[in-house]
Amino acid sequence: MNILNELTQSVENAFAAADLAGEAIILKASSNPDFGDYQINGIMGAAKKLKKNPRELAAQVANILADCPLLGKAEVAGPGFINLTLSTDFIEKNIQAALLDNRLNVELPENNQTVVIDYSSPNLAKEMHVGHLRSTIIGDALSRVLQFLGANVVAQNHVGDWGTQFGMLVAYLVEQQKIGNENIALADLEQFYRNAKVRFDEDAQFADTARQYVVKLQSGDDKVLKLWKYFVKISLQHAQNIYTRLNTLLTPENVRGESFYNKDLQPTVDELLQKGIARIDNGTKLVDLPEFPERDGKTPVFIVQKQDGGFLYASTDMACVRFRVNELHANRIAYVVDARQSLHFAALFSVCRKAGWLPENVLAEHIAFGTMLGKDGKPFKTRSGDTVKLADLLDEAVSRAADLVRQKNADLSNEEVTKIANAVGIGAVKYADLSKIRTSDYVFDWENMLSFDGNTAPYLQYAYTRVASLLRKAEGSVSGSLNIREPAEHRLGLCLLQFEEVLSSVAKSSCPHYLAAYLYQVATLFSHFYEHCPILSAEDSVKSSRLQLAQLTGKTLKQGLNLLGIEVLEVM
Repeated sequence: MNILNELTQSVENAFAAADLAGEAIILKASSNPDFGDYQINGIMGAAKKLKKNPRELAAQVANILADCPLLGKAEVAGPGFINLTLSTDFIEKNIQAALLDNRLNVELPENNQTVVIDYSSPNLAKEMHVGHLRSTIIGDALSRVLQFLGANVVAQNHVGDWGTQFGMLVAYLVEQQKIGNENIALADLEQFYRNAKVRFDEDAQFADTARQYVVKLQSGDDKVLKLWKYFVKISLQHAQNIYTRLNTLLTPENVRGESFYNKDLQPTVDELLQKGIARIDNGTKLVDLPEFPERDGKTPVFIVQKQDGGFLYASTDMACVRFRVNELHANRIAYVVDARQSLHFAALFSVCRKAGWLPENVLAEHIAFGTMLGKDGKPFKTRSGDTVKLADLLDEAVSRAADLVRQKNADLSNEEVTKIANAVGIGAVKYADLSKIRTSDYVFDWENMLSFDGNTAPYLQYAYTRVASLLRKAEGSVSGSLNIREPAEHRLGLCLLQFEEVLSSVAKSSCPHYLAAYLYQVATLFSHFYEHCPILSAEDSVKSSRLQLAQLTGKTLKQGLNLLGIEVLEVM
């Protein structure tokens, strides 16, 4: 259940009973537990408008709320604030209900929306690098959360599998096949691309052959298409290996490359011309954007087809919008792409709205994110200045995690170390990113992200393991009545019941860091509860009650980390 929604409804009813219907209700979780669980801050504004004493008006609302079954008390504070404390009975009943529900009391909506999420989107001419990390894991986390909340999520991996560079790559592939070096060359896509580029730049005959392959590829030549498909297949295998290691939901079935829309590009541009939305300027087809600020005294334009008849990303993206609305029946389209593309998406959405391809009842949004930086404050690179391959980054994460695991427990077998290191290393890289405000740049720091202290994946994974160990020591099922008596129990119980509230915030804002911050709060409150409320040494009724809080803590941490795509371990 969403406590904030339930409370809001109760407060709205109280406002109506106090003749305040229609007045703004500012209800939020309290930042200080000494002042209750939630706080109403909208009374003073209403009192000023109505020329009434704010404290007296607050007392009137508080008296009405005294009968609310969710609340234990409603108290007036200061000049007109109202502090709300949930009733112990309400917390106890809902915790026990959550324990019996594999969805942890998170409700499913009656009307499921279809949400198309465009994320990862590597260029298949090269191996994935660190620049693809944020799109991949942010998109995956949002996909998981929205699915859990009942949305029909359609993941779209809009890979770059078309364009003039593929003529060069196919030509080089043919050369490698002739000398029997094909498999060795394709084992390192990055080096394959570089070698092909060197050949293209230094050998005029090779460059001519490559251009001929481009023409043949675009005209549908069977032999060239077969080679192109082979190259794409190998490239996708490289990408899928990364997705599997990152524990993302992306599969080959989610791939919808640029080539898929090739046949729709000309009809899309032609329709813009027919509708009078696009115009031709010296052979270039473009759309004027008077709604955007002028640049150098000129109205910005959105170029949809080049003078030579070639197409651009804009052309493909327009055809893509049409497909997602008409064929996938999207109610919401989310593009998880770095912030530098903000202007492109703003223009794309504007043109598609004008053309009628993006109806007003379909939400289109650019889920922008910042850049991963090195400690020098510059984009993350190798020491030699090269772009870091994502596979190499993950290898190093696992290697560093393995060293830490061995330091903490030298008795573990190599198999156990490998399993724990994979979960901790990959989880650390993902959480370090997902716990940051996505629109901000952040500094990649191995020491911080792999720390077992603070807001890190290892800390949360260890918190879950700690709960699992506690429940194993309890030997038996957790049952009996739940009796919350201590402040630490109340605070932990309340936090556990705010799970749906947090997930709703993530779904609306597309900000996974809200979930990360919540899980860190759960782990921190559990640690405080564990220290101040003896569990295994307590008398049976208290022990059983506190074990139920521990059990729901474990379930919430496990489910929450799963929604971030991070694995938990029963033993660390």
